[in-house]
Amino acid sequence: MKKYRFTALFLATTLFLSLLLPVQAGLVDEMEVKAAAALLVEGDTGEILYEKNKDERRYPASLTKIMTALLTIRALEEGTLEDGQVITVSATAISGLDADGSTQDIKAGEEITVRDLLYCVLVASANEACNILAEAVAGSVDTFVEQMNETAAALGMEGTHFTNPHGLHNDDHYTTAYDIWLMTREAMKYPLFREIVATVDHYVPATNLHDQRHFYNTNALLTSWKYIGYTYRNAIGIKTGNTSQSGQCLVSAAVKGERTLYAVVLGAENVMDSAGKVTDRQSFSESKRLLEWGFDNFARQTILGPMDLQGQVAVTLSKTEQVVAAPAGTLAAMLPKDLEPADFTITPIYDQASVEAPVAKGQKLGVVTVSYGGREYGSLDLVALTDVERDEWMYRKSQLQAFFNQLWVRIILVVLAVLVVTLLVRVLLFGGRRRHGGFRYGGRASRRRYRGRRR
Repeated sequence: MKKYRFTALFLATTLFLSLLLPVQAGLVDEMEVKAAAALLVEGDTGEILYEKNKDERRYPASLTKIMTALLTIRALEEGTLEDGQVITVSATAISGLDADGSTQDIKAGEEITVRDLLYCVLVASANEACNILAEAVAGSVDTFVEQMNETAAALGMEGTHFTNPHGLHNDDHYTTAYDIWLMTREAMKYPLFREIVATVDHYVPATNLHDQRHFYNTNALLTSWKYIGYTYRNAIGIKTGNTSQSGQCLVSAAVKGERTLYAVVLGAENVMDSAGKVTDRQSFSESKRLLEWGFDNFARQTILGPMDLQGQVAVTLSKTEQVVAAPAGTLAAMLPKDLEPADFTITPIYDQASVEAPVAKGQKLGVVTVSYGGREYGSLDLVALTDVERDEWMYRKSQLQAFFNQLWVRIILVVLAVLVVTLLVRVLLFGGRRRHGGFRYGGRASRRRYRGRRR
């Protein structure tokens, strides 16, 4: 028990001293994204590396089309649609759309495949293609929008509400940077979606009402066809958006080595010179800068492993007095490159001061948390590194002591003791008097008075 107290005191002292160390400032280069809202996320774990107004409601514009494509691809996966299936375009699907919006001039009565419509939605950002797919998936645009909102709720997009499948402005059509990440992460699980959003250009074969179409991706990180100077060789997509109310928006992703980062930039501006010429399209330049900043300043590091913390827990009912407890597995995170694992605060909390034998190897004895600068990076169970056998004599002695320590047993023992003492007192007080009386009346005097017959 003394050894356990010493270990606990040592750990507590270590933690206290770690809290006295100054928090390192400027661990990574300062980043300020020129946009209304922004987010940078590590793709494999979902760790947020940078955020700016991530939960602020914003108009998503054509980023909405990610949800439209997601529901369509799910319908393909479920077999209710086929990618080569030919859709005959209805008049309702192309009516009521803003004439200045993105389009591929798809006409009522035109026959076009589901797959080509998806390319029109995600590469060319055609608004009418969204309505056509909505009717194909759900029977009507209104029903499809209901499904969009149901899916958003299921994905945890708490700050989102859709009113249409294309993103043309509506005051009640909004989302957040964080919700866009949730939606994008789900869509990127599907290979077809990943393939389409990484496409630089696409050909749609001639249809019954239109010549062959050839269009390029609206994402300038992928191609300089429309805007020069923004391409990023590590980019793998994803989608642009733009209305006067939303500003310039972009969801992008990039891969370097084994790492994938996602960036969301909302409400960026086009910077113009005095002549009115656009000199910087910040949705692209800021997204590229944000992605490069993430790759340059962060790396995955192991914060805690089994050999980094080994505490001792007292063991009862065994000749082995202590068992070593260590973290189960390893804890890793995407961290600033100049932040060392030693800079973290490690806090072990044991379930109890001692544990009864037998103890099995791998048995949970507590938990350890790792934090830095007020942020918790994760936790691991503390488990026994070895088996500890129970000593049978100690165990039986303990069981016997436990039995006699029970209240009802103590009460019975007290009652029995009282009865025994009472009986002894009675014997001592009254037992001798009865024997004396018997001697007096049953002794020689009695025999003298006997006048029995003699022979």
